[in-house]
Amino acid sequence: MAAPQSKRETQERQFRLVKFFAYASFIVLFLFSFPFSVVISQQAKDSLIESYESYALLLGENLNHQVFQNFVIPVTRSFGKIRLRERKQYEWMDKIVKNTIHGLNIELVNIYDLDRGIVVYSTDPALPGKVTNRGPGYEKALKGEYSVGFISEGDSFWGPGIRGSRQLRTYVPFRGMDPFTGDKGHVLAVFEIIQDMTPQYRNIVKLQYLIFGLSILIMGLIFVALLLIVRKAETILEERAARQRELQSKLDQAERLAALGKMCAGVSHEIRNPLGIIKSTAELLGSMSDSEQGQKRLSAVIVEESDRLDNIVTEFLDFARPKEPNYQECYLEELITKNLHFLEPELNKENISVRHNLNGRSFKLHGDPHLLYRSFLNIFVNAIQSMESGGSINVDVSEVKDGYVIGVSDTGAGIAEEDLSKIFDPFFTTKDKGSGLGLSIVRNIIEGHRGAIHIDSREGKGTTVSITLPKG
Repeated sequence: MAAPQSKRETQERQFRLVKFFAYASFIVLFLFSFPFSVVISQQAKDSLIESYESYALLLGENLNHQVFQNFVIPVTRSFGKIRLRERKQYEWMDKIVKNTIHGLNIELVNIYDLDRGIVVYSTDPALPGKVTNRGPGYEKALKGEYSVGFISEGDSFWGPGIRGSRQLRTYVPFRGMDPFTGDKGHVLAVFEIIQDMTPQYRNIVKLQYLIFGLSILIMGLIFVALLLIVRKAETILEERAARQRELQSKLDQAERLAALGKMCAGVSHEIRNPLGIIKSTAELLGSMSDSEQGQKRLSAVIVEESDRLDNIVTEFLDFARPKEPNYQECYLEELITKNLHFLEPELNKENISVRHNLNGRSFKLHGDPHLLYRSFLNIFVNAIQSMESGGSINVDVSEVKDGYVIGVSDTGAGIAEEDLSKIFDPFFTTKDKGSGLGLSIVRNIIEGHRGAIHIDSREGKGTTVSITLPKG
């Protein structure tokens, strides 16, 4: 008893350890995957922003080239000096700038005078003459360096979100250029280019959210799968534990029955010898001529009770020491017909009708005809005893792939639901007389023939005994 309990406890401890490692692995995986997804999304964001910044610098270079080639050189040749305060030059500059940025989602272009730091040209007519704030980007442009950065509005406490506007501000140093060699000269002015990047930036933020959401979803799916596996393992473990408890219970019962069987075998042998002497003496007493009928009546009672005790002893012996089947060729219909013929007087006496579907068919099988005869006899007798005021018995034999199914149904009193699970237990009986070993012996015989027996019953509705026997 202690060994199976210890084994079960060991299995449960091992499962708890596996369960702990499973959940711990998920937590570790989640803790590592979360920052990993953040890093991936941030890298994707940085890559996209870098591409937008490179495009802005390229746009600044192109604007620098277009203004110098199509404005500075022609204006210098035509007017000798650049004066953007003059209407014609301003309109000329405005035309070149707007043609260059057309369709490029440019919100504003400013050109700052290098010396005074004021706006000398702007795509916004209200800005010329304004003074720059001389921020870090502007100062870098004065040194001949490019500067690109985002201008964000509407950021939340947690950082840039989907709402609000995003603008990309680019400072480009405007340099002179040798028309023959293409070499750049000194910084002449500063371009400020402002692009509306709100849609693009929102796409970047959505991509971050998508990557983060997918990582959470994948972790959730892994967790659900892990949970299902753990639940399945718990179910399997519980089923195994229940099965083990059931097997242990059957083993304990088998051990008790084995000990009881040994005792029954010894007691039965001790009883049978004096029982035989009592019976033979009673038979001798009954055969003597005597005018008193009481003597014969008493001897008849002794003989009857001796026969009954002998039957009980026989059942004890059959249960304690089951006979090995003497396999031979036999026919199922003969065994059933033989039983019905033997029981015909009792059936007529109890007003019980019998129906069957044998109809001259032959059902050959390989088994012990004597043991099978006894098992069917026990079933028929139980059916008869369950009907106190007449009824019917129906015998149905059908052939299946590798054997036969025999159903014996009666219209008797049936079996109570609480007794049905104990019907095959040794020494259990619902009758006033009997050892309670009949159905146990029947099951041993059927299972000894590699068959199976099953009983369905409803109290007050009758009982059906189903037996399956192989052909060979």
